Amino acid sequence: MLRLRKWAAAAGIGAAAVLVLFGTSPVRGQEKKWVMIKGQVVWKGDPPGKKKPDVKTDKEHCLSKGELYYEDVIISPKSKGVKNVWVYLKPATGNNFAPADIKPELAKPKPAAHVVDQPCCQFVPRILAVRDGDTVTFKNSAPVPHNVNYNADNEAFNVTVPSGGTHMPKMPFAAQNSPVLFKCDIHPWMSGRIMVFDHPYFAVTDDDGKFEIKDAPAGKFRVFYRHENGYHKGREGAKGFPIEIKDEKAGAMELKPLELELPKPTN
Repeated sequence: MLRLRKWAAAAGIGAAAVLVLFGTSPVRGQEKKWVMIKGQVVWKGDPPGKKKPDVKTDKEHCLSKGELYYEDVIISPKSKGVKNVWVYLKPATGNNFAPADIKPELAKPKPAAHVVDQPCCQFVPRILAVRDGDTVTFKNSAPVPHNVNYNADNEAFNVTVPSGGTHMPKMPFAAQNSPVLFKCDIHPWMSGRIMVFDHPYFAVTDDDGKFEIKDAPAGKFRVFYRHENGYHKGREGAKGFPIEIKDEKAGAMELKPLELELPKPTN
């Protein structure tokens, strides 16, 4: 081994490269396991009743497809799955992933272009999870004007979007700790939120409360369950919950369904 090191030094080759050449050690990160995390968020107890907004502006259009309801809590009547919960990972300590814990092809992906529409007095979609560098376009396919009041850390605006019009923030998304709020001041029940991440390990639950986080690094991390009305278990959940990611079966790990416990309203 000593002779190998001397030969490497003379040849200008790093010791790690020598080990790889002679088959005594893998490339750093070669044995890293990348795991798909699957899970579901369900409502604990009886689902709350639906609440209707007081529709006064553009009532004929807004109610043309039926009654409107506040969409901050959406629960599947069959599975009790909770829609629109952000589920994401962080390191066991600190907030920033080490480069070795991000799959190389996910480190610097091509920015994604997201679209939020306002077809019938609701934002669609109204909850998003994006990466820094992504963009969003607010679209209005309704026959009435809408408003977008947008408040990100790196840009804020309040504009009217006419029927058939669009508006795009000047700046791409930049990672921030709190969700980006957007709302319509013309129709005050309309609002949405966007979480912006500086890593790829996040998801939003679907209609049945299910989610998938692809290519997560094996090891010890923290998992967060965050709803627009608060973290699961409030302050405790704001710190995240310990999780050991393992390749349990064919590169996947199935979590037990999580019963969501939101903090009680302060008012």
